[in-house]
Amino acid sequence: MLDVNKIRADFPILSQKVNGKALVYFDNGATSQKPQVVIDAISKYYQEINANIHRGVHTLSQLATDAYEISRGKLQNHINAKFPHEVLFTSGTTHGINLVANGFASILKPGDEILVSAMEHHSNIVPWQMLCEKTGAILRVIPMNLDGELIMSEYDKLLSDKTKIVTVNHISNALGTVNPIKYMIDKAHEAGAAILIDGAQAVPHLKPDVQELNCDFYVFSGHKICGPTGVGILYGKEAWLNKLPPYQGGGEMIKEVTFEKTTYAELPHKFEAGTPNIAGGIVLGTAVDYMNEVGFDNIQQQELELLEYGTKRLLEIEGLKIFGTAAAKTSVISFNIEGIHPYDIGTIIDKLGIAVRTGHHCAQPIMDFFKIPGTIRASFAFYNTIEEIDVMVEAIKKAKVMLS
Repeated sequence: MLDVNKIRADFPILSQKVNGKALVYFDNGATSQKPQVVIDAISKYYQEINANIHRGVHTLSQLATDAYEISRGKLQNHINAKFPHEVLFTSGTTHGINLVANGFASILKPGDEILVSAMEHHSNIVPWQMLCEKTGAILRVIPMNLDGELIMSEYDKLLSDKTKIVTVNHISNALGTVNPIKYMIDKAHEAGAAILIDGAQAVPHLKPDVQELNCDFYVFSGHKICGPTGVGILYGKEAWLNKLPPYQGGGEMIKEVTFEKTTYAELPHKFEAGTPNIAGGIVLGTAVDYMNEVGFDNIQQQELELLEYGTKRLLEIEGLKIFGTAAAKTSVISFNIEGIHPYDIGTIIDKLGIAVRTGHHCAQPIMDFFKIPGTIRASFAFYNTIEEIDVMVEAIKKAKVMLS
């Protein structure tokens, strides 16, 4: 069992007031808050070992390089990648998806097919649309039902020998649905297709085991797991990363450059052109250490309690409807109140210190499916409490009276 009050003391921002009220932060699906150990690690890097990596023989460069590669090893262990060079540092999930999509431009031909799901974030739709425009490939969409679950029988029908890559989120950012990705991975491989898993919303809640899953690519962002912004991870199987061409050209990703020809460095440097977010890469390792110290079993138990309690309390409000009622869900509740625009609710409860997200959550096709402009999304983390949910529910009730 978590001592939530002790955990909350690790996060300085949680003790502050917003609009004169104690902060209730329920926008964890957008970004998590940072513990003091992460904040301190960022400062420590710049104060003690700030230098460029992989390039200098001087002491600071070697210290920074060691710290960066130690962090890569921590991430390798965290997701159980087979090799450290299968773990690429990126600027985040979007960067990782674009890197893979760009690489597939050299593989696809007109008539080939890419499968995406109906519940993807725009970051896992637009790069594949751009790829289709470039290559003549065709984008196919795996449909979902009214509970916010992907329809696996339709997925099975869509797979064919034309399918070259399937790309699907592990957990929906807008609905909280946990997708059956192991089944989807196995089926994609039976069809001879590669598969990319967008884990941005999954890694705050669970530890993905990429070898057990047997996915070809797995991407996520550091800022959603108590780490810094501007850094993330692309895991790719060694064979795939060797097959794909570099995404960017520049320093570090080269083996030898002449004006006649350039040869590329070995993995992982082939995909890490230029000076990276060194501090971000190092401190992402710190954040993963912190999350593992808290323990993902503890995190899941706390968040399940918050999900169950929050669902019960919100459904007490007359006219409130929850979107995303899948049997397998994480701690996200997306909802509307009949006759009231979600933006109006969000604006009023912000004045009471409560941070939620309103809008389409960069998942506009989901909103189009439900024929709504957007939702109010409360996304809980392990440092949130039952008492905070009560505060939110009372605030929503006040807002409803004001707007009715």
